[in-house]
Amino acid sequence: MTTPTKPVAEMPLVAEARVRVVMTKIFVTGVKLQAEIGVHPHERGRAQPLVVDVELDVPAAGLKRLRDTVNYETIVQAARDVAAQGHIALVETFAEQLARLCLADERVTRARVRVEKPLALAPDAAGAGVEVTLVRG
Repeated sequence: MTTPTKPVAEMPLVAEARVRVVMTKIFVTGVKLQAEIGVHPHERGRAQPLVVDVELDVPAAGLKRLRDTVNYETIVQAARDVAAQGHIALVETFAEQLARLCLADERVTRARVRVEKPLALAPDAAGAGVEVTLVRG
């Protein structure tokens, strides 16, 4: 015999004392920016589009104030800061530098950064890129 389930709105919340937060994931996806990037001569001195995704692990829960967490805008600004440095040869370098900037916030324990270079293989592919993960410690 099956027991009828209650609507979620009628179900009691689990007491905070019985819940342990493992991790909160903060993410920003699809950040579009221009960067001077690439190893080929035709890529020097000209900006190309990049699409950046960032995912951060922060061991926190029950946050109620913006100052207690990582602000999405700081993640976007960090990506812009890396792009503004000038020419970067490899997408891997861009991704690692951005991940390190994210880890500069002591609350972040893991940073996963995916950088897509949409024009890298055009018209043969929609894009190419790299994903790096850095972990504190």
